[in-house]
Amino acid sequence: MDESALDGLDPFDILDAEAARLDAYFTVLDGAEWDVPSRDEGWSRRDVLAHLAGEELYNHACLNDDLDGFAAEMERAGVQGLDEFNAWSVETRRGLPVAEVVAEWRRKNGDTRRRMRALGPAATLPTMSGPYPVRLQTFHYAVEYATHGDDIDVPVAPDERAARAAWRARFGLFALAERGAPVEVAELPDGYRVSLDGVSADLSPAEFADATVRRLPPGHPLPPGLRDALGPAA
Repeated sequence: MDESALDGLDPFDILDAEAARLDAYFTVLDGAEWDVPSRDEGWSRRDVLAHLAGEELYNHACLNDDLDGFAAEMERAGVQGLDEFNAWSVETRRGLPVAEVVAEWRRKNGDTRRRMRALGPAATLPTMSGPYPVRLQTFHYAVEYATHGDDIDVPVAPDERAARAAWRARFGLFALAERGAPVEVAELPDGYRVSLDGVSADLSPAEFADATVRRLPPGHPLPPGLRDALGPAA
């Protein structure tokens, strides 16, 4: 597995920064602001928070080496597959006070980040896909947080945007290689050229990062074939 695109990046610091950005935003949102639709179709900002809190059940099962217990709990809840788990995580928290869900997420995510950092980048973690490097799993968590942060309009300071887009794009390069995507990617001075079956397009780092998590806006001119090849399986 070629991880060279990630050289020089500290996933633990990046995850901490994305969590802090979310936490600060959750602290200032109030009332009807929680009900604003997110970029994640069908979910409000509150639903995205519930999703992030619910994910910690799986994260802790990995850290505790208790995926069998996680699977048993999902079976008792009648949940099968990732989509059902995500929906269940949101539905089971919709009746709770939002402050309670924020506190749950803050507590559980803080524990996840502390324990991942303590394990260190060279350790491995049991996951549903098999043993996986802690360093890479931490990057996956950071991308999840950055993506959902953008989904709910978390503000990013102007002086942080370029560096944030850059690390997300570099992880996008790794993710494409990890899943064996057929698209060719060439780095340009100001972005990336993506090519597939004789069709090419140039993207900024932010656009490239969004494309690798299926978050380009519907009206973006990237050809459909390239858009599908860059994004993870729907």
